Amino acid sequence: MLTRRHFLQAGAALGAARGAEPKRLAIITTVYRYLSHAEHMGDRFLVGYPLEGAWHRPDIKVVSLYVDQKPQGDLSAERAREFGFEVYPSIAAALRCGGAKLAVDAVLIIGEHGDYPRNELGQVLYPRYEFFEQCVKVFEADGRAVPVYNDKHLSYSFDKARAMVEASRRLKFPMLAGSSLPVTWRLPSVEMPLGCRIEGAVMVGVGGSDAMDFHALEAMQCMLERRGRGETGVRSVELVEGEAVWRAGEEGRYSKELLGSALSRSDTPVGLSVEDGRPQDLMAPGLLQKMVKNPAAYFIEYRDGLKATMLMLSGAVRDFNFAARVQGMKDPLSTQFFLTPEPNVTYSACLMHKVEEMFQTGAAPYPVERTLLVSGMLESCLKSKAQGHSRLETPHLNVAYKAPAKSQFAQS
Repeated sequence: MLTRRHFLQAGAALGAARGAEPKRLAIITTVYRYLSHAEHMGDRFLVGYPLEGAWHRPDIKVVSLYVDQKPQGDLSAERAREFGFEVYPSIAAALRCGGAKLAVDAVLIIGEHGDYPRNELGQVLYPRYEFFEQCVKVFEADGRAVPVYNDKHLSYSFDKARAMVEASRRLKFPMLAGSSLPVTWRLPSVEMPLGCRIEGAVMVGVGGSDAMDFHALEAMQCMLERRGRGETGVRSVELVEGEAVWRAGEEGRYSKELLGSALSRSDTPVGLSVEDGRPQDLMAPGLLQKMVKNPAAYFIEYRDGLKATMLMLSGAVRDFNFAARVQGMKDPLSTQFFLTPEPNVTYSACLMHKVEEMFQTGAAPYPVERTLLVSGMLESCLKSKAQGHSRLETPHLNVAYKAPAKSQFAQS
């Protein structure tokens, strides 16, 4: 069977036979230190990564780096010396490699980690949009644009995120963004049937707001986008916290059956399972309420009528799990989005494989509109929280796109 690995290796071999040079990559990041996103992702293009049972070295050469902040433990100068590239003082210089014209074939933007302020919604103001805007200015000035990957959500602001996607369309360069959860392994390895009818869905996530909730929302979205004739956007959102989360379950605002199905996929239950290894039913009466001190529920109503709930349940589990009721299926479809441990976090290799595919082929393997929609969903949910946990209409989230027919998550 012809896999993506074989395709990329064949392409690299053909390029080598023709004497083609490796594609040139610029990395634009906030920080480059141990366990930062820049290290997890940038190092994949420097030393390679495991892929389908073999070590894979991308036919891509890192030629320049821009780092916005250099805290203690900065690795940028060390990596530059070891691998023979330059650290430049500006984004424009990095894209032009110190010259007068765009001198790279692809750009990796990683705006995560570092010392940046928060806004009134609690969002960290990472300069992803500002980094991207400076790249676009170089593209426009030099008359050439190249593929761009933007790590995590496009921006804390939906308006800025939308402007980024519009710029990629206007200048006609491929763009990819988002979380590693949609492309990591799944336990079990299941996929939503393309065109299916979904009757309800629950996503369980863990961690803090405007960081881990983005990952959970995008994981949920990569499953739900395969329904019907395609994604049409979100009608309204509501974020509730504390006791209101449990009341909502009693009132039937989310399915306890689906919550139980999602939790059954967890490999990391907390409580007695950690204390003495005892198996426990997390759906036992009152147990979640005892374990989870600060629950949050994100209620998402889509424009086509689908209602989904994302529950942040730190204290009950330590992983990300999904369940949905699909018309025609007897039992709920459920799975865990598998996250491998530090320091290798090979789920980031799964993501960089998709990025490498775009850099090599000039086509994004899945739509950037997914991340655009999720960026807006998250911002609107945080506004709901700030406005007394009220339900907010979201006519601006009329983001329409179609999911790729072929599954994109790791399966080998």
